[in-house]
Amino acid sequence: MAAPNIVNVSTITGKTTGAALGTTTTTTLLSNTSGSNKVFKVNTVLVANVDGTNAAQVTMDYYNGSTGYKFANTINVPADTTIVLLDKNSSIYLEENNSIRGGANATGDLEVVISYEEIS
Repeated sequence: MAAPNIVNVSTITGKTTGAALGTTTTTTLLSNTSGSNKVFKVNTVLVANVDGTNAAQVTMDYYNGSTGYKFANTINVPADTTIVLLDKNSSIYLEENNSIRGGANATGDLEVVISYEEIS
């Protein structure tokens, strides 16, 4: 099943994940694996710059299993600042075999938190 009918769901589980970003912009940050029988509704993507001095840039994409489509491309995140890349007004769905990938221009400067609902 590629995605359950979200009108007739049996379970909605709120989840949050986080990661420190490296310089590989194709690093998988959240993945809905093939055969999961679930859809993920991504509600929030926050990126924090934990470097007290230097700005850093974030790049993230929605990956459909074969092609990545950027929703953030080299967005500047000033030192000691948090930005919102996605919120409930611009949420996206991850069907099976879809993921969110991302990275930064400097290893260890940026951290990401993703809040989502796992629907089955």
